[in-house]
Amino acid sequence: MTKKLATYANRRNVKKSKEPIPKVASSRGNPSFVVQQHAARSMHYDLRLEIGGVMKSWAIPKGPSLNPSNRRLAVLTDDHPLSYKNFEGIIPEGEYGAGKVIVWDRGKYKNIKTNKQGKEMTMGGAFKKGTIEVFLRGKKLRGAFALVRMSGKNWLLVKMKDDYADARKNIIKSEPYSVKSGREIHEL
Repeated sequence: MTKKLATYANRRNVKKSKEPIPKVASSRGNPSFVVQQHAARSMHYDLRLEIGGVMKSWAIPKGPSLNPSNRRLAVLTDDHPLSYKNFEGIIPEGEYGAGKVIVWDRGKYKNIKTNKQGKEMTMGGAFKKGTIEVFLRGKKLRGAFALVRMSGKNWLLVKMKDDYADARKNIIKSEPYSVKSGREIHEL
């Protein structure tokens, strides 16, 4: 385990929770993303992007939106191991993040953030700059999305205007099930 996953490791007891053991891994091929619905103290959605051998994570209280007019608060949380993208289950009472978790969406993504010269920025560079732009290829979420840092750990998640934008569809209500198990969160 490295420094990147120290916070994750310190908050979990792997003997009590079935969450993945903290381990930085190397990526192969296109990077992945996952959105996990998490019924903890309050219901929220965790967006995780594979960056630098870990899943960089943001908690989104209202969940993602397909409407480019919506600005969703996305609070940066601790990095998670790559293996967390497959986690679905119940985190026991008394443990950090106690509650139910489903894999609401997952897939691959492409970095589309460019610098002033039109060259693709690295994901690490985009993260440090505070403006991430990605094209998601998920089962539910498709198209371009931006994460923009406001201050501290507070970012905004915005659906960019493209062919996949839909101001009328509430993706959270219309597609509440897990792409892994087909269950809704209350069924765990």
